[in-house]
Amino acid sequence: MPTGANNKKKYNYIWVSAVILIFGIFAVYEMTKKLKEGDVVENDRMSVHAPQKELGFIVGNGQKRKVPPFAFLNQDSVMVTNQDYLGKVYVVEFFFTTCPTICPIMTKNLVELQDTFKDFQDFGVASFTINPRYDTPGVLKKYANKYGIENPDWHLLTGDQDAIYKLAQEGFYIVANEVADAPGGFEHSGMFALVDKKGYIRSRDDEFGNPLIYYRGTITEKQGVNAEGEAQQITMLKEDIKKLLLEK
Repeated sequence: MPTGANNKKKYNYIWVSAVILIFGIFAVYEMTKKLKEGDVVENDRMSVHAPQKELGFIVGNGQKRKVPPFAFLNQDSVMVTNQDYLGKVYVVEFFFTTCPTICPIMTKNLVELQDTFKDFQDFGVASFTINPRYDTPGVLKKYANKYGIENPDWHLLTGDQDAIYKLAQEGFYIVANEVADAPGGFEHSGMFALVDKKGYIRSRDDEFGNPLIYYRGTITEKQGVNAEGEAQQITMLKEDIKKLLLEK
């Protein structure tokens, strides 16, 4: 083949390579731009779901659900109300000290949260006993000492049983019942609710875009998955607490 033809062929290769390179750089730039802006969709060659930036509100009857008013004695026999938690991000649970099954795991998970956020003065926990006839402030104090509950904004609360059950069932839609044949004599779900600084119940969305609402409190991070194949949610709860702590 004549030398001129060879040079022309090389020139064509170089030109085509340059075009491909320029196109590739442009494609990467556009993809990076979309990733930063959270606009990548399923139709793109590389589909990436942008992380949820803010936690959603739980809505009921067309309104954002807020923690209803409450007033109970804590482990130090001090009256604590929902107003005392305003300005704080806190986790809510319903438990009882003689629970033979899930409560010890729930408490250990909450102690893990306590230790994780020990440097934050605006983080707390509200633990409502569903067996207030037995769980007096004195009993709750011993329970707190046993598990290393030290956060001054972690209140173990007791009082009128009907008022506590109403708060659980109507305020949080969390199961709390006295059932004779249930382990320990009481039935409860083992779920945690997350409340923001203004008193609204918040959560992330699940994989289908629906509010998660509650966080599973009966599996530790170390355990990972329980016998039923359910995954622990303490890690995501930590992530979501951080988000709310950063909110103004």
